[in-house]
Amino acid sequence: MLAELLDGVAHRVDTAWGTPTIPVTGITSDSRLVAPGDLYVALPGAARHGADFVPQAITAGAVAVLTDAAGRASIGTTGVPVLVVDDPRRDMAQLAARIYAHPADVLDMYAVTGTNGKTTTTFLLEAALRAAGHHAGIVGTIGYLLDGVPLQTVRTTVTTPESTEVHALLGHLRDRGADSVVMEVSSHALVLGRADAITFDVAAFTNFGRDHLDFHGDEESYFAAKASLFTAERTRHAVINRDDPRAAQLIGPIQAAGEIGLTTISLSDPAADYWASSVHTGADGRSRVSARTRSRSLDFTLSLPGEFNVRNALTALAMLDVTGIDLEAAAAGLAAAQVPGRMQRVDLGPEAPLIYVDFAHTPQAVAAALAAIRSRRSIAVLGCGGDRDRAKRRPMGAAAAYAADLVIVTDDNPRSEDPAAIRAEVLAGALAAQRAGSLPVTAVDGGDRRSAIALALSQARPEDAVAILGKGHELGQEIGGQILPFDDATVVREQWAALHPRRSTPARAPHAGGAQGDGPARNQHSLGGAEAGR
Repeated sequence: MLAELLDGVAHRVDTAWGTPTIPVTGITSDSRLVAPGDLYVALPGAARHGADFVPQAITAGAVAVLTDAAGRASIGTTGVPVLVVDDPRRDMAQLAARIYAHPADVLDMYAVTGTNGKTTTTFLLEAALRAAGHHAGIVGTIGYLLDGVPLQTVRTTVTTPESTEVHALLGHLRDRGADSVVMEVSSHALVLGRADAITFDVAAFTNFGRDHLDFHGDEESYFAAKASLFTAERTRHAVINRDDPRAAQLIGPIQAAGEIGLTTISLSDPAADYWASSVHTGADGRSRVSARTRSRSLDFTLSLPGEFNVRNALTALAMLDVTGIDLEAAAAGLAAAQVPGRMQRVDLGPEAPLIYVDFAHTPQAVAAALAAIRSRRSIAVLGCGGDRDRAKRRPMGAAAAYAADLVIVTDDNPRSEDPAAIRAEVLAGALAAQRAGSLPVTAVDGGDRRSAIALALSQARPEDAVAILGKGHELGQEIGGQILPFDDATVVREQWAALHPRRSTPARAPHAGGAQGDGPARNQHSLGGAEAGR
């Protein structure tokens, strides 16, 4: 009943309704998702107030409305109770937890935050949990899954959904038999209260780099948002990547407060609780890792290339150790773990170069992805999104120039901006780095994304590696207010077939990880006639 739901929540209600005793079966802040029996939360927005959509919500079956004073002032006669609170975003998380019977309290809850590596770490966690016999759900950028099977839902946000959707998802996962849930927790989510009313069993920090300054304003505010996850209100235990330059700013306060547990991981510091004493990447692209933990030695194989993925794997194992999972069984799951759009191998056959698709869209992520293929002559295809943090565009170009032999600048999601203008900024960063460091790299504007991919493939030799960065798992490209179908892996196959019509391409789905063999070191080369023929 609505009256019981509101117990302890400071609110006022239209006097005509007194104390409402209406049954409430759900809650949402999206009028498009309202179902009969829902409490609709009308939030203030950047452009419009959610109160503007109250008529649609009531038509869809909302039995009451929760809003702030400004929202109430714009709502006329509704025919349902209108509840007014000071901060509806804060209160809706508590109400959602109550409506769905506090699912986070009965699930093992794992949170991962960081500029890069959130998605990969959550997928590694999920794979390890399943290998250890658990039923695990994922909530994050790729979508919502249970035991590896996508859930058919309507998404309202990119990484971490609104708190109303989070608690509904947790309730659904609990009812479907999940015992564990792994969540990506973004900085936006922490600022906007999307993970409120959850105390995670363990939360991890992967790394920190420049991103989302269009939202946070400056790097310190962005870091403070990440750091807020590592408090007793939000988690019982922290796992921190000790190799990150910002790690000390998390470790110090955690130790000083003494309110939550702390585990550290590292590839370089033997003093860490989890230390990778040996990492060997074979010709098959897999990493063979020997690690030392607080209590034992542990050898495991990781399907994904790159040192950054070894850190992600150590982070996942350390998190599971906190909750008492059998590490030997869990580690076995890492050998076959796959992550869509994260160093995802696109197999074009034995005579083709190695092709990887990755979501890298920050300078730090670009450098890490290209480092994973540095044993071969490498080609980077990358762009930068429009209507977002412009200041990272030149650094992204520079990061690619320092790590690749050929940098082909292209479009990511231009959104409302001029694609050529965005490309010019990224290319300027690459060329400036080339001049400053006398780098043996060629950097060019490859035009639209399909043309840039075609150019990269035309320049790649069988012994080379090509990294197509920025969009990863995304299946669309946002240009001028439209989202057009575009899947990097699919376009790679199409362009390869066009360039080599007599060669057969394996008819199988792309997979994460993949082969990475020996090849020539990076060197300078010429585009020859290929660029002229674009």
